[in-house]
Amino acid sequence: MSQRRFCRTPGGVSSLRSHLVWCPKCRHRILGGRVAARSGELWEQIADEHGWQVVAKEAMPDHVHPLVRVGSSAAPAVVVCAFKGGTSRVLRQEFPYLRARAKALWSPSYVAASVGYVSGSTVRRYIERQWDAVAS
Repeated sequence: MSQRRFCRTPGGVSSLRSHLVWCPKCRHRILGGRVAARSGELWEQIADEHGWQVVAKEAMPDHVHPLVRVGSSAAPAVVVCAFKGGTSRVLRQEFPYLRARAKALWSPSYVAASVGYVSGSTVRRYIERQWDAVAS
């Protein structure tokens, strides 16, 4: 998928990227080799199904962190749920030893951080200058 800076919809234009992080249950070190490669493939498939774009991805032995460009209506919890649910189901089917580790593949927690094209200080300065222009 090509790199798009903005997502255009009939209702507006957005540029939203999320850096997501989550871990296997009990932080088991299970994400290496074929499991890590298959996880990356599944992220791409899930993103395509939802109209998202995986900008960057990495699977470490005990955690993963994709950078995903999403639409303006995609809440981080929904994005993480789609990735965790879709990958858990397939990985546990394709790699039976993962089922023996725990009843769930992923920990219920996650981290989501927004990533922008400009820094927070740049946006703050822009807003302050707009305010100063209106006030004067």
